[in-house]
Amino acid sequence: MRAARLIKMVLLLQSRPAMTAAELARELEVSERTVTRDAQALSEAGVPVYADRGRAGGYRLVGGYRTRLTGLARSEAEALFLSGVPGALREMGLQDAASAARLKVSAALLPSLRDAPDSAAQRFHLDAPAWFREPGTPAWLPVIAEAVWDDRRVDAGYRRGDGTARRRLEPYGLVLKAGVWYLCARVAGAGAFRTYRIDRFTSVAGLDERFDRDAGFDLPGFWAEQAERFARSLLRAEVVVRLSPEGVRRLPHTVDPLGAREALADAGAPDAEGWVTVTLPVESEEVAHGQLTALGPEAEVLAPASLRERCAADAARLAALYRRSDT
Repeated sequence: MRAARLIKMVLLLQSRPAMTAAELARELEVSERTVTRDAQALSEAGVPVYADRGRAGGYRLVGGYRTRLTGLARSEAEALFLSGVPGALREMGLQDAASAARLKVSAALLPSLRDAPDSAAQRFHLDAPAWFREPGTPAWLPVIAEAVWDDRRVDAGYRRGDGTARRRLEPYGLVLKAGVWYLCARVAGAGAFRTYRIDRFTSVAGLDERFDRDAGFDLPGFWAEQAERFARSLLRAEVVVRLSPEGVRRLPHTVDPLGAREALADAGAPDAEGWVTVTLPVESEEVAHGQLTALGPEAEVLAPASLRERCAADAARLAALYRRSDT
């Protein structure tokens, strides 16, 4: 978009004494002719872009010009990058900072671009919670979010089983997954990072103690690893299932997608009827019964025998039900 490109051009020139048309074209991924037109547009809008002619020429800002975008406070700048997630900002207590940041950005835009924030808001909206789940804000989320931003330790009580464990935590990052908030943190004095569901905290008190953040910690990478490990830990049983071509197509939408992909990858060749047999990791026989029932006649359970008997009984009851309805 041209608006974003013009802002980036001003910021590039603001960060360096001068840049050639070729350098700007490379950074902005446009042609030198486009750079010339953009520089002229900025100049006409009141941004003092000056063009030096000649082989060693280029573009520079005159008179120490500084865009007002640099007037953002740290909290406003951080919140700005989350401004497309209004619900999450509100739950973390950052809505005021985000609002102030948006106002400053709007004031710094060219008059012809002042409608950009409203235009973007009408084109993108994130609704994080899953379907059929009433969203709720964990009571301790704002306190934890403040500690995350400030790199401050917290003293927390965490519900585990029938009891409560107390921990002094170094909160590194927050994750919002399908409407549920998680904290990725390290126990003070320990080396391992752990994940905590924020709605299971029974108390959280912010401390004056700061911690030195591990520069090598990668929040997206850590979460991806933890999520995969958690998904695998749930799959503690196995069932053997024979699937029709339609059953193969629907399987990843019915059971755990990771388990389905691995089972189908290890499946042998289709039989004479085009069906394949897979060994499927599942959470439990009870859970597998509910999931595989959704596949109806596109799946035949072969093992364990107890699950096969349950599915056969379901099929017999269903057939009897439809026979009665026909009379």
